[in-house]
Amino acid sequence: MFKLHLKEGRARRGSFETVHGTVQTPVFMNVGTCATVKGGIAAEDLREVGCQVELSNTYHLHLRPGDALIKGLGGLHRFMNWDGPILTDSGGFQVFSLSSLRKITEEGVHFASHIDGRRIFMGPEESMRIQSNLGSTIAMAFDECVANPSPYDYVRESTERTARWLLRCREEMARLNSLPDTVNPSQLLFGINQGGTYEDLRIRHMKEIAKYGLDGYAIGGLAVGEETEEMYRIIEAVEPFMPEDRPRYLMGVGTPVNILEGVYRGVDFFDCVMPSRNARHGNLFTWNGKMNILNEKYATDGRPVDSGCGCPACRAHSRAYIRHLLKAEEMLGMRLAVLHNLYFYNELMSKIRAALDAGVYGEFYRRYREVLAERCRD
Repeated sequence: MFKLHLKEGRARRGSFETVHGTVQTPVFMNVGTCATVKGGIAAEDLREVGCQVELSNTYHLHLRPGDALIKGLGGLHRFMNWDGPILTDSGGFQVFSLSSLRKITEEGVHFASHIDGRRIFMGPEESMRIQSNLGSTIAMAFDECVANPSPYDYVRESTERTARWLLRCREEMARLNSLPDTVNPSQLLFGINQGGTYEDLRIRHMKEIAKYGLDGYAIGGLAVGEETEEMYRIIEAVEPFMPEDRPRYLMGVGTPVNILEGVYRGVDFFDCVMPSRNARHGNLFTWNGKMNILNEKYATDGRPVDSGCGCPACRAHSRAYIRHLLKAEEMLGMRLAVLHNLYFYNELMSKIRAALDAGVYGEFYRRYREVLAERCRD
């Protein structure tokens, strides 16, 4: 399913064949938590901005409208009218983000719903059943994401439990994929490496789960409190022990510079809510650096956000107009801003792939790692 075409240092250029299409890697997955990217973005918009993979949230879709309802309507692809690959997370991140509303046991996690407070339970089997009902292309294994830093002994126990949960996920997915009414009998399973910021725990856990022969492997539990350099250190420690013939996914990361650094260290898949979340607050990404379009200096600026950008916003609208819409709290302003940021992220990945194909990723990396971190002065 995964073909590694070439390497430049640790950076990898590949392709990943799935039942819903082939993904060119490295790739950024556009996050549509509740089967849509926030900001009024439809599936046809994702196609226009170059999205390859859409990512939806298992926990949120389980709560509403309900995974059984989505299955009854033909699965998530038909529900949201998206025919490309979809990755669903496992609900494990909610173990972290809803820490005040949960209790963890060997069986799984008891939650209080953040919507209405009702008690719900999710373990490895429940997570796999929900994701099977959704019919996503790639299902993530159920895990526990711990805060950084956390006590060594707790992190060790957590990673050991996550490894046991992974075996249960694999067994349940195999059962579900064999059922006659399964939405997607070709659903793939990615395992998740945990271990906090402890290199020995990370490496031990990665060695263990690499034996399971899964369809892909993720590095989870980063960008949750540690310094950026700590995150890069952990990626460098884990990467040599990740199967080379499987895709590698850095979960929840991140900024354009984080992506450049992740690719440089051997990562293939990325996701983050940052492009859409930042856009809704007027923070846009350009090839000249980061722009806060709400600044007064853009009030009369008739130029597009980025003169070299081919997104729907830049093709037809000015900085002044988008700023006005955001200031007036008009939905169109958020929509145009989100479309721009998504287009930028997908174009960034396209240019990364082109640089790898040409054997010049090192040059591309050195050129843009500083520029994209700076504030746009244009």
